[in-house]
Amino acid sequence: MTGGADFDEDGSAAERKMRFLYALRSRGVTDQRVLSAMEAIDRGLFVRGLFAERAYEDMPLPIACGQTISQPSIVGIMTQALAVQPRDKVLEVGTGSGYQAAILSHLARRVYTVDRHRRLVREAEGIFRALDLTNITAIAGDGSFGLPDQAPFDRIIVTAAAEDPPGPLLAQLKTGGIMVLPVGQSDAVQSLIKVTRTETGFDYDELRQVRFVPLVEGLGTD
Repeated sequence: MTGGADFDEDGSAAERKMRFLYALRSRGVTDQRVLSAMEAIDRGLFVRGLFAERAYEDMPLPIACGQTISQPSIVGIMTQALAVQPRDKVLEVGTGSGYQAAILSHLARRVYTVDRHRRLVREAEGIFRALDLTNITAIAGDGSFGLPDQAPFDRIIVTAAAEDPPGPLLAQLKTGGIMVLPVGQSDAVQSLIKVTRTETGFDYDELRQVRFVPLVEGLGTD
């Protein structure tokens, strides 16, 4: 009976989603808007090939161009720290698979995402179109310099590690704005930090230890 097969398939998908959300909560992702956005975006759409079956596990996975898709709990923690508001304009440096930008699109008015690998930008744009995420603009470019033409930004998120917060990105953050990024040497454990721009400078809060690919200047060769 086909109805039973459909029920089993739907039931397993619902159970998988429930486990996914439980894992996020148990690792510190408690903001309901963030959890709802992560529930709405299927991580399986952003993982291809041999690792597709592991898309719902809380682990980073390889993608094209030698990059990775971050583990969901880290995506959630970074998004939660960013405290995106519905009218915000957000810059993401490091499009990667497009998963983080897709989640941000459910939280912000407008998302600009930049990656040095044209292939990753093209593939992410295809997923954004399929999901009808019309408030994302994906650009192939050197994200370490931000997007001066679109600055200032309410929120900036960097998904690759720099030794220090890049000066051009700090300059493109609005007063009262927040930037979340990993900092530290690429061959050591890095710190995830939250930078808040104040009237008089910048406040820095260390959130946790993480490991990200390094932030590299220039365009990729793909």
